Amino acid sequence: MLMNFANSALNSDQPERFQILPDRAEFRPVGRMSLSQAVKLVTSSILRARALKKSKLLISVAELTGFESPDLSARYFFIREWAAAAQGEVRIALVARPEMIDPEKFGVTVAANAGLTSNVFASEPEALAWLQNVA
Repeated sequence: MLMNFANSALNSDQPERFQILPDRAEFRPVGRMSLSQAVKLVTSSILRARALKKSKLLISVAELTGFESPDLSARYFFIREWAAAAQGEVRIALVARPEMIDPEKFGVTVAANAGLTSNVFASEPEALAWLQNVA
């Protein structure tokens, strides 16, 4: 059922933004949407990467607008959702606008506690460097 969700979400919403490379997958959605819609897109990209046996995923949400920086409780719940989608098989480098990144990287801590290896960055070069070096 989760894989069907991933296929339908990415087939209907920005499938051209999901790229498969030899060593990783990348997803760069764009547009104005709610936080809930953005979370669903990210979840579907994680499920797709996992289904394709890609253990590394770069996600850039820097071009998404339409919602405020999530509060801690929202971060907790969507990060837990992403960790469940990854099932320990996908490592994620997330790129976001600086104002969207919690200074203490609360989401990274939540992810680690849920078994998800991830990090968040304000620039794509930093995210790619981290992703290339993560085990």
